Amino acid sequence: MNVKFISLFFLILLLAFGYFAARNQGESSSGELKLYWFIPDGFRAEPDLFNIYQWAEEGKLPNIKKLMDGGSYGYSIPDYPSHTPVNFATLMTGSHPKTHKVSDGPMRLEGYPLEIVPISGFKSTAKKVPPMWFTLERNNLYSLLLSMPGSTPPELSEGITIRGRWGGWGADFSAINFQESSLEIPGSDKPRAAKLFYFGADLHKETAMQGASGWDNAPVSYSAPKDAILEGWDKNIYIYIYDSTDDKITNYDSVAFSHDKKSVTTTLKEGEWSGWLPVTLKWQTRNDYNTYTPKKSELERIYTAVDIDTEIKIKLIKLEDSGSFRIRFLYNNLNKYITKPGSVARELSDGVGPMVDFVDNFPPQLIYFPEDKSTFLEEAEMSLDWHRDAVSFLVDTYKPEAVFHNIYTPNQMLTSRWWLGYIDPKSKRYGDVSDEERDKLWSEVKWMYKKIDDIVGEIMDSADENTIVVFSSDHGAAPLNKEVRINNLFAKHGLLKYKVSYDTRIPEIDWDKTTAVFLRMDNIYIDPKGLGGNWKRAKGEGYEELRNKVIGILEDLKDEDGTSPVSLVAKWEDVEDYLNLPKERVGDLIIANKAGYHWDEEITEDGEIFSVPLKSGYKQAILPKNEKSVWTPFIISGPGIKKGYKMEEPIHHIDQHPTIMKLLGQDIPNFVEGEVLLDIFKN
Repeated sequence: MNVKFISLFFLILLLAFGYFAARNQGESSSGELKLYWFIPDGFRAEPDLFNIYQWAEEGKLPNIKKLMDGGSYGYSIPDYPSHTPVNFATLMTGSHPKTHKVSDGPMRLEGYPLEIVPISGFKSTAKKVPPMWFTLERNNLYSLLLSMPGSTPPELSEGITIRGRWGGWGADFSAINFQESSLEIPGSDKPRAAKLFYFGADLHKETAMQGASGWDNAPVSYSAPKDAILEGWDKNIYIYIYDSTDDKITNYDSVAFSHDKKSVTTTLKEGEWSGWLPVTLKWQTRNDYNTYTPKKSELERIYTAVDIDTEIKIKLIKLEDSGSFRIRFLYNNLNKYITKPGSVARELSDGVGPMVDFVDNFPPQLIYFPEDKSTFLEEAEMSLDWHRDAVSFLVDTYKPEAVFHNIYTPNQMLTSRWWLGYIDPKSKRYGDVSDEERDKLWSEVKWMYKKIDDIVGEIMDSADENTIVVFSSDHGAAPLNKEVRINNLFAKHGLLKYKVSYDTRIPEIDWDKTTAVFLRMDNIYIDPKGLGGNWKRAKGEGYEELRNKVIGILEDLKDEDGTSPVSLVAKWEDVEDYLNLPKERVGDLIIANKAGYHWDEEITEDGEIFSVPLKSGYKQAILPKNEKSVWTPFIISGPGIKKGYKMEEPIHHIDQHPTIMKLLGQDIPNFVEGEVLLDIFKN
């Protein structure tokens, strides 16, 4: 064999080895960060009330001001139905839902019973066209994804994926609120609201309190001590409720926590948080933690569980003199089963700290008691600080060439109970607080915006002159005045039949006798022969007659002041033209609500159709074109982009992907429907 050929062969091998070794050590091939796309979820920005650009000019958001000065900026309009899974898919593919096929969070399909959700819009597999990170990796850009909806199961082969939200992949331990059984939740008539997305893991658990027994070396109590068991993720933690004050009054003021009733791991008074405490939890690998899907046998689920060493942080939210309690457990959102590669979880926990990804859950749990509000703000700060600190660690340690970064906390604040309904003049609750109280609420909201600005500052400090920095969001949020229980309406008209379970108090639909049903977020399914069994779209004269009847019922619906909550009713065959939705993944009718109203799937025994919820903000099923409250920011800075340039007209979410790809020098895939924003390019 030729000596020169052998030398060349070994040189190629050496270069290849060096390339892959660099990848394994987090070294990018070019040594330059190319893209950092930060997308805080639910970050409202529009020119009327949440004018973040004016706030930036006033010095309230200095890092966003710096990003504006170094690039181009304006507003962006999301796709209908203006919520997370749809619009993250839109942003990442540059295409409408009719093309990427994500029409909702829960999506029903023909061939499956309607009570089952066969496809979640949060799964990566829901998309029918590839996202930007997949395209960039195929073109040899090393990518890192942090908390990105639609990113799991992981689509990256060489890159890093960290906790893709709600993709049904990895050991994802949701926070749990534990409450003593006699402590009533005010304003709650929804048992299903105690589960993640109404059908997932437990978010709220009630437990009984009894006289304490079996404790070694327990703290002194001046009233008869009580105890209870808090069970979360197959782990029992025992609590000892005691009265530490020798004042001859029964007023329990302290709770001790223990794994075994022998040694106390932490003691808390009302309003206090523990530090991060080690705990071993179990994750059942053969359990999807979903109420409405077929299950493996209980034995199989038990024997396929894995032990996961992690950390827990505890807040004693509320403790009454009687000993009744409300306690929150936060779990470190990082473990080797929720990052790819698995080693990233421990490296990130050690380098930044246990992960608090976002505040609260969905449906929200920190909305019931006044003490919940302070807990919300404290947890929000943990999440915002963690994401800020993670930026430089991830960039310095792994040296990615493209970063896609999301945090869910802004959405949680603007759709919670405590803020938006009292600061937005369009809300019917606006006058329920004084000007002084409203100023305080505004200061809390702008505090959150400033914390997001701090994250932007870290991103800019971690970027170099070759980096394109993008700041945008999936949707904003509107004030919520009333929920509309469409299924109560259908029951009133005899179209929906149900019975209430004696054990759970949850209404159970009689699918065989039900001819019309509303299912989140905006779908109505219709069949004059009944909706039982595997759903198949009906047709024929009877179907059209019933469908037109349902349209009439919806159009005739009025609130007590005569307002119709309906802004659009579209037939499934028209949704591609009207709403850019995929007609094969929607119900027989799609209904859009007017801002201020929200469709509610729940059935209640009282039959009421309109109700005032505790939540005061939302975004689902609003037509976004003319409703500015769901608009978002779009700021882009870096090489080739005009500096300090304000776009006069709002863009559309589909335009962001092709514009970024063009700036990166990448080919734009043929499925992309957005336009390159040529006016922001330097001449």
